[in-house]
Parts: sequence; structure tokens; C-alpha cells
Amino acid sequence: MGIREQLIGRNFLTLKDFSAEEIEYLIDLAADYKQKKKNGVAHDTLKGKNIALIFEKTSTRTRCAFEVAAHDLGMHATYLDPKSSQIGKKESIADTARVLGRMFDGIEYRGFGQEIVEELAKYAGVPVWNGLTNEYHPTQMLADMLTLRENKGTIKGRKFVYMGDARYNMGNSLMIVCAKLGLHFVACSSEKYFPDRKLVEECEKYAAVSGGSITLTSDVTSGTAGADVIYTDVWVSMGEPEEVWEERIRELSPYKVTMDVMKNAGPQAIFMHCLPAFHDLKTEIGKVMGEKYDFTELEVCDDVFESPQSVVFDEAENRMHTIKAVMAATLGA
Repeated sequence: MGIREQLIGRNFLTLKDFSAEEIEYLIDLAADYKQKKKNGVAHDTLKGKNIALIFEKTSTRTRCAFEVAAHDLGMHATYLDPKSSQIGKKESIADTARVLGRMFDGIEYRGFGQEIVEELAKYAGVPVWNGLTNEYHPTQMLADMLTLRENKGTIKGRKFVYMGDARYNMGNSLMIVCAKLGLHFVACSSEKYFPDRKLVEECEKYAAVSGGSITLTSDVTSGTAGADVIYTDVWVSMGEPEEVWEERIRELSPYKVTMDVMKNAGPQAIFMHCLPAFHDLKTEIGKVMGEKYDFTELEVCDDVFESPQSVVFDEAENRMHTIKAVMAATLGA
């Protein structure tokens, strides 16, 4: 059985479930769909299919990426926001999955614990895709790897540095995909914010097979030297209490991505961020918190974010192309 056939009917919950060859296939497929879209080549091969998009956490990029990708593939998407869905409230996750699985050909979930999307997948009977959970963000990983390949030509062997809080979905998922694809992943932060040791050990096994490596360091100079990618994410996630801000700002400030960090990495380094970013005070939250805690930027300086080395909007666009690849591959387009 070829890779194409292996992916049909599969859930997309975490990249731990996928081989390097399968991940590379999805990246290749995304690149092909991107080229088709740029050239105006129709690829609506899933006409008549319907998908449900469950968003317990809202998102501009993820929602738009799924809806546009579904439309391009000829599908209809039904969006269920936190107020529209009774999942886990008036109806159990298992019952919701069995109902939606009878009506839709695929289900996306973006929300909280990984156990929720896992339970949806267990009962739905159709492919379930993880749009983001507290633990993993696999669709973002495909977009990041496609963006890296577009900018560097190759993926394997690159030094990929993640700065900031590496304990949750972004740090976890980047470590997994880098280990699977043979990159040299570096989590650069204070020890308190290192990834879970058990997951690190799991990824070290992936890296032993792929030729990659995992490094955890608190030293910014050595950690970022010679990096091909400097990556960061917001320090405070959606839904976390306001009290967290002061602690994170104090403890993670040494790991802000500045021009000095980029210079230490070298001119070959690109800057990546999954967005949204606190690189200025042009948001309601940023303005309020900036005035309260006396900052103008958090995880990345504005001059880095707006620099020629920044490829953050390439990443944002590539969410659509890679999500399209995941849906097409698992639905058998």
C-alpha cells in the first residue's frame, strides 16, 4: 500500500502518529495545491463533501484556512463557535461525535485538552483533524516546514531554535516534527519552561532514526548561534488568567527575539512565528497590558517582526495550503 492509500480515512491529531515519509508526502501535496491555486488550476475534487469546524477557541488563521481550503476542494463547511456547540455541555463528546459523524465527512476541532479531540476521533467514524489543543498543533507544523523548505530549499539537517515557553502545543509539536524530519531542534528558555521530559525522550528516539537532535538550553548565545530558524510564540495563551502576565514577562524576557539574537544566529537565519504576535501595542490586549506592565513588545521586537528575515506571513498563508493537503489526503481526494 502506498502512502496516499495509507492516509485515507486517518485522523490527524498529532504528528507522533505519522512517519517522516507521510509528513513529507503531506508537505509535497500542500506545495502542489499551492501551485495549482497560484496558477488558477481548479482542484475541487471533493464536491458533495461536508465538514464540521468545531471552535471552542476562536482563531482568525485556522478558521479562514479551513474554510477557504474546503471551498477550493469543493466542500461545504459548517462553523460551530463556542456558543453554537453543546459539546461537553448538554451533550457528551462521544454523543456529539456520533451525531456529527453521521452528517459530516470530516470534523475539525480547535480547543482545549488533547483528550477531547482524541475522544471525538474515537467515536466519529470519519476523519478528525486537530486545529489546536493545549498539547499539540499539527497543522501549524506542516505550514512551518513548508515555509522552511520554500526559504531554504531543504528541511533535513537545519538548526531550528524555539525561544520562550516550550511546555505546550508549539514547543511540543515543533520538537516532534523536527525530530521526525531530521532537524536539530533547540528549546532555548529557562529550565522551568522546557518541554516535558517524557516527550523529550520520545523525540530523542525519533531523532536517533532521522539523524536529528534535541537540545535544551538556557544560554541564548550558544543556543541561537548558527541557527537556520529562530521561532517564538506568545508567552501567555488564550484563556490564561491575567496574573500570569507579570510572571511570564519577568521570567521569559531574556528569551525575547531581538535583533541581537538574529545577528548572533547569522544572516542566514529566518524568523518564524505562528501568530498572533505581541510585537507592538496595536491590539486592545497589547495596549492594556503594555500600559500595565510597561512594555512595548513581548516575545519579539518589532524590528525583527518587520525585517526581511521575517517569514511570518508566508507561514500564515501556508496554513491554508497544508490544511487543504491534510483534508484532501484523509478524505481520499
